[in-house]
Amino acid sequence: MQVLAVAFITLISFLLRVINLGRPKELVFDEIYYVDGARDFLKYGVEMDGTKAEFIVHPPLGKWLIASGMQIFGDDPFGWRIATAVFGTAMIILIALVAHELFHSRFLTLLASALMAVDGLALVHSRTSLLDNFLAFFILLASYLFIRGRLWLTAIALGLALSIKWSALYFIAIFAAISLYRTFRYLGGKELIKPTLKNFAQFGFIPVTIYVASWFGWFKSNLGWDRTWSDNPISSFIYYHQQMLQFHTGLTDKHSYQSNPWSWLVMGRPTSFYYETPTGCGSESCSQEVLALGTPFLWWFGAIAILVVFGVWISKLASRSFDPAITLIVSGIAAGYLPWFFFQQRTTFSFYAIIFEPFVILALIYCAWLWMEKAKNPANARFLIIAIYVVILLNFLYFLPLFRAEIITYEAWNARMWLPSWI
Repeated sequence: MQVLAVAFITLISFLLRVINLGRPKELVFDEIYYVDGARDFLKYGVEMDGTKAEFIVHPPLGKWLIASGMQIFGDDPFGWRIATAVFGTAMIILIALVAHELFHSRFLTLLASALMAVDGLALVHSRTSLLDNFLAFFILLASYLFIRGRLWLTAIALGLALSIKWSALYFIAIFAAISLYRTFRYLGGKELIKPTLKNFAQFGFIPVTIYVASWFGWFKSNLGWDRTWSDNPISSFIYYHQQMLQFHTGLTDKHSYQSNPWSWLVMGRPTSFYYETPTGCGSESCSQEVLALGTPFLWWFGAIAILVVFGVWISKLASRSFDPAITLIVSGIAAGYLPWFFFQQRTTFSFYAIIFEPFVILALIYCAWLWMEKAKNPANARFLIIAIYVVILLNFLYFLPLFRAEIITYEAWNARMWLPSWI
């Protein structure tokens, strides 16, 4: 029954992602860069600007995944976005698996997948060919494998994540730290040598090897940016990465939708990927938008849940007790969210939050578990949890037109602008 319920949730979510996936028909937001890069990969194996090499600032794998959809379904809006739609749908199954491993509860397993299915930020990413949804998928996959103790496979998943965006480095570091801590906690002396070397291979050699391999098109061709800077391709590769690092650390250009990480949990300034004023809504004034907005009630409850989880984590640290659920949630939030606070001058956007969105949901699941554990009547607690979920579901349905670029009246659009900063 549990498997069928998760399958049903996944099917509905898949339909929400693929029906009218070609709307809007034009490239939106950063699709202009990533779809163009995917086209170049299919044609040249590297990214080009006309007949010249093009400087790019993200690793290739995410654009190769976009290119795979275009190769199968064609160079059209559906082909651009189908890969991220598939990966976004798979995350609903993945988070159910993670919740099952952590809480061993059918109810909470279903709740985890149901919450992922009604998050607007996840839906928008699944209908837009950006890189972040692929990144979030591989991070969640790595998390699932990590809690199951499959560390070699975890390393492969982290390597694939790193090959999409450098943000995966923080997850590699934190998973490596946890693994090393466990090694040093239970072993000593000469017993440490072999497992320590194994950890370095798993969280160092494997991810880096996969990352370098993802640049196979650049190594194979002489057309890529700075490919011939040196006779030694490794030297050229290192020099190219120095330029990429300078770009990322020096990106301070102002953008109308940039937002400070302090506001991400409450969706203070969601990113508008697309906005037009078409006709066809039965009114003189119509609106059509793709707004990268997390379902407000889900994220607002999630912000409270994170505070609770961190409070419990601190208390467990004081008592030196280990809880795998708390460890995973805190690690995910720490690696996916906290590093952005150290880049206050950098241009950042709230849609980056998709990388730690699964851990926000897991924080909610943990609070639900805690509530049921401490409740005098678990049945009543479960009923109230379901009631809260229904409120989140209705909130999701209310904002659904903004997640799927539906044409609505301007009045209906304006009614959904709950905060002035959303406009």
